Amino acid sequence: MSFLHRLNPALVPVSGRERLRASLGALAGIFLTGLVSSIAIGSEAAMPLLVAPMGASAVLLFAAPASPLAQPWSIIGGNTVAALIGVSCVLFIPHPLIAACVAVAAAIAAMLMLNCLHPPSGAVALTAVLGGPAIHQAGYWFVLSPIAVNSLILLSVALFFNNLTGRRYPHASVKPVGAPVTADPLPSHRLGATQADIEAVIRDLDEVVDVSAEELDELFHRAQLRAFERQTRAITCADIMSRDVVAVESGSDLKSAWRLLMTRHVRVLPVVDGDGTLCGIIGLADFLRNSILSEAGTLKLGFGTRLAASLSGRALPRTVNDIMENEVRSALPETRISRLVSPLVDQGIDQIPVVDHDNRLVGIVSQSDLLAAVFQERLDQSAAF
Repeated sequence: MSFLHRLNPALVPVSGRERLRASLGALAGIFLTGLVSSIAIGSEAAMPLLVAPMGASAVLLFAAPASPLAQPWSIIGGNTVAALIGVSCVLFIPHPLIAACVAVAAAIAAMLMLNCLHPPSGAVALTAVLGGPAIHQAGYWFVLSPIAVNSLILLSVALFFNNLTGRRYPHASVKPVGAPVTADPLPSHRLGATQADIEAVIRDLDEVVDVSAEELDELFHRAQLRAFERQTRAITCADIMSRDVVAVESGSDLKSAWRLLMTRHVRVLPVVDGDGTLCGIIGLADFLRNSILSEAGTLKLGFGTRLAASLSGRALPRTVNDIMENEVRSALPETRISRLVSPLVDQGIDQIPVVDHDNRLVGIVSQSDLLAAVFQERLDQSAAF
């Protein structure tokens, strides 16, 4: 029984919605590839409009778009290189069986060297050798049509369909908006196993792993956040937020907002309208961006700036509304603090306003509030032991 169990692949189960998404993607991909190929190549051509390996490529591009084997260079480079090798083997090796063996082996070696490993490309090389007289007569034209044409069309459909249905493709690690643009890992990724550790383990393993180091790092990070959420599930924004919020009313003059920032020693101010509804946020960065540097990147001078604005008919910013950020990241009082780790730690947000269900400001959570809550939670856990 254990032997049979080992034969069953340890695939991660996915929802019915994801299975439907992948299947519809493959349907659209193969249909459009065949349709566009028939227009580009012509339905009367002796060459096939679609080659069988495209079905295998569709499995990767739509069912496993995060796989390194499914990335754009993998399908374009892998299929093209394999086709070139397959055609060359037909031309220079007269025995079909030997030509087939050499074609597949050489295609794998070339794809590994060129970092474009794509499993269906092995079938492309085999098709070039065993595909029949029409393919043999085409010679190197087979590389362009149908292989390159099929690959480009299928890739184009995958780019559109995957992103349309919520799957980032090409799959690459992306730092959150607002994160510091440095070579360092994000602050929440610096403790425990890092991406460098994962890459070292993969190198030690010395075999092809069908998942990138970036993806493994992201999965590990999400698991850590999930564990943190489980450990702190009783702590919410309402427990740690500051309720005596320093805010500024919409329409206030910039001098009043600046005075509040300086006298209350805060970096940002929530902006509210007359009934306390959150409508924006303003901070030191907004003042610096609008008062020190021009759009051309030169220093602004008080009189010169006013004169240039007067001559151009451009109004200078005078109120909070003129320079505040309208899109505000906020939280509800019942939001768990684990949800604030990414924006406060990785995205460079100093404070997150807390609003009720009517979007009225009721508090604010800062980086120091989150740090104090985590520290206190650790102390409580240590005391429990």
